[in-house]
Amino acid sequence: MFIYKVCTQAQWREAEAAGAFKGAPVDLQDGYIHLSTQDQLAETLKRHFAGQAGLLLIQVDAARLDDRLKWEPSRGGALFPHLYGDLDVTAATAVEPLPLGANGLHRLPPLPL
Repeated sequence: MFIYKVCTQAQWREAEAAGAFKGAPVDLQDGYIHLSTQDQLAETLKRHFAGQAGLLLIQVDAARLDDRLKWEPSRGGALFPHLYGDLDVTAATAVEPLPLGANGLHRLPPLPL
């Protein structure tokens, strides 16, 4: 099963250099890394990343995250994947740019990547 992280190119390049993604500012504030399922991605992008350029979509193999991955209720009671701890970059199976369309919404690539 794949889950997804949206972050800036700069954040992911820093993670690659360090070997692990420690989280975006909102992740650090909340104490866990926010992730989304394939079905949750479009709404996550609309709510939290609207109009932002320079984003990447990180596809993550959930099986490689061990018991630090928790499924917790969020928007409307839906269960979202939250990672308590760093995201090892080797758990990423694909990294793709998230271009903005003419309507200001991100264009998702075909999933899974």
